Amino acid sequence: MTIPDFAADAEALLPDLVALRRAIHADPELGLDVPRTQQRVLAALAGLPLEITTGTATTSVVAVLRGALPGPTVLLRGDMDALPIEEATGLDFASTNGNMHACGHDLHTAGLVGAAKLLSARRDELHGSVIFMFQPGEEGHGGAKVMLEEGLLDVAGERPVAAYAIHVGPGPRGLFATRPGAMAAGSNHLSVTVKGRGGHGSQPHQTLDPVPAAAEMVLALQSFVTRRFDAFDPVVLSVTRLSTGDGAINVIPETVELAATVRNMSPASLAILQEGLPRVIEGVASAHGLTAEMQFDVMYPVTVNADAETADTVDVLRGVFGEERVMIMPTPMMGSEDFSFVLDEVPGTFIGMLTSPADTDLASVEWNHSPRVVFDDALLGDQAAALAAIAFARTSPRASVAG
Repeated sequence: MTIPDFAADAEALLPDLVALRRAIHADPELGLDVPRTQQRVLAALAGLPLEITTGTATTSVVAVLRGALPGPTVLLRGDMDALPIEEATGLDFASTNGNMHACGHDLHTAGLVGAAKLLSARRDELHGSVIFMFQPGEEGHGGAKVMLEEGLLDVAGERPVAAYAIHVGPGPRGLFATRPGAMAAGSNHLSVTVKGRGGHGSQPHQTLDPVPAAAEMVLALQSFVTRRFDAFDPVVLSVTRLSTGDGAINVIPETVELAATVRNMSPASLAILQEGLPRVIEGVASAHGLTAEMQFDVMYPVTVNADAETADTVDVLRGVFGEERVMIMPTPMMGSEDFSFVLDEVPGTFIGMLTSPADTDLASVEWNHSPRVVFDDALLGDQAAALAAIAFARTSPRASVAG
């Protein structure tokens, strides 16, 4: 079986994909409830030979394409939600509603629509089935987990044998990047309330001051991370909030609150965090005669790419786009992804696609989640073609690339 030339097919789709992406970009929505984005996706998919369902707990869209030939089922995912960031790109289609597609999910959505169109046009040559997963709520809301709980993996009548997603980011234009094994970090939230006894700022000996204890905790947490974990199984802990409230400047507060994001790369490191963090927090508090309440929430697991699926994906991408456009990453990234919930259930591959405009100075490029980050949507055809080719190859017996 030869893989069709999806890259050539995608050239005709590019204007429509760019228009869809820019409409979504100009009207970003947050979290699990993205009804206007959902309607744009449904309108873009109208007329295709798809079985479409929408979510009840979230505004998801799931579309199933059944090929004309027997074969397995695979899943392709694109996320749809934005971030609460005021856009500062100056683009003609920039958002003005206080939110922004600063992580490229507008491209992910349009690219997945493109893959659905490319594969639908080749339905008579397609083996098996493809599930198109349009997911809200990736940015901290666990939308993938919600969709799994709603039966995502059973929607085609049989569970998929593989799952794939592409995520855009800054970097050399058009380069694909992935790796086997850990691809993105697990994400966890730490929150601590240090409790003391407040009083007058001039009489600290008559209080139990939580402020120096909280400051000591910040340093102790940093030492804990650098001394308890293997350098080749890294953990990143960043205290991002430290607050005594808004009391008068001459008042020692009753409590101090701190919060941190904690990233890990393995189940072993997560176990050490869950055991060790309470000891550090409670130990420092006790040394000062204080108490502390701690909450550690596991948000997203580590995103782990299956070895075999990733090797095949790399072969397909190199066959379609050339060796020079595919890179094996030497290390994982410390960002997190809730596609990890899918990959915990189904083997597959999470792929980066670098999409900085050609005239970008890569030494000073703005990154995802910046109000100034810009992605080149002229690459949407390649993104759609990559997803379509990967799915077509995985469902086909002994596929080879046309050329």
